[in-house]
Amino acid sequence: MTELECLAQPVLAPLTESAMFLTLTMRTGGEPAVHDLLPDLAGMIRSVAFPLPNEHLTCVLGIGAAAWDRLFSGERPASLHPFRALSGPRHQAPSTPGDLFLHIRATRPYPCFELARRVVTRLGPAIVVEDETVGFRYFDRRDLLGYVDGTENPGGRDAEVAALVAGQDPGFAGGSYLIVQKYLHDLAKWTAHPVEERDRAVGRHLADDVEIPNAEKAVDSHVALTTIEDPDGTEHKIMRDNMPFGSIARAEYGTYFCGYAADPEVMERMLSRMFLSERPDRLLEVSTAITGALFFAPPAGFLADPPPLRADRTGASNGTG
Repeated sequence: MTELECLAQPVLAPLTESAMFLTLTMRTGGEPAVHDLLPDLAGMIRSVAFPLPNEHLTCVLGIGAAAWDRLFSGERPASLHPFRALSGPRHQAPSTPGDLFLHIRATRPYPCFELARRVVTRLGPAIVVEDETVGFRYFDRRDLLGYVDGTENPGGRDAEVAALVAGQDPGFAGGSYLIVQKYLHDLAKWTAHPVEERDRAVGRHLADDVEIPNAEKAVDSHVALTTIEDPDGTEHKIMRDNMPFGSIARAEYGTYFCGYAADPEVMERMLSRMFLSERPDRLLEVSTAITGALFFAPPAGFLADPPPLRADRTGASNGTG
């Protein structure tokens, strides 16, 4: 591990078989309980993980902009702000409540459940659980639309550069910006399309996960719109840890988007292109965003020894990240 990765929470942990995505808001007066939890969180994770070494349990904690102002004195990360809702001519990306976010990963679901249960029990009436989504690995890393998800994730040093804050905000080196969105899929509508049409919408071939060449790729395909390049051709990557989720009883099937970046503008540019382009992302015809929030996952040392609790706590939360 590099020095920067040693500072970080396990943002760059390998993809797992199971995950839980837990979004919380703080009730008025709940700030002391949340603040007191932060230095104890690592020990809580160890207490669940230590007897289960083969489960590879990890947890990343993200904090929203309004919650940051209520919790801490001093500076906040330079690019932390509430999630910016998007309203295009045909599709919308809403901003939804979120002060704290727990991204819990493990081989099987039960360690994720147990850690989440302990955290929520510890916080008690200080918080409200806004959303709990259980993710699972689906076949060979495919989403419920049938396509491999995360193929373009960078590796090694490139992953660190893409996901972790460094010299651009040295007071928060090792931190990471995290955008999460919950998408629901209309699978009946999607599977009614021929495979060739689905390939054009995604920008990859279903059978072998090979990307369609640029000369042949539709400009409104998902891959085309989420590829972010500067005028000089420099491409900006993010780390995706998306997972499928679903409920047979509710006929609810979707993808939980979970993206980490050293600069949230990269993800915001992706979303703007997807939702606001003259020809928006074809996948949005069958995928509807129902949540959206932006968090900062501070370095592990920040959680172990957080700044003092903000004395006046006048940074009133609007309930959004």
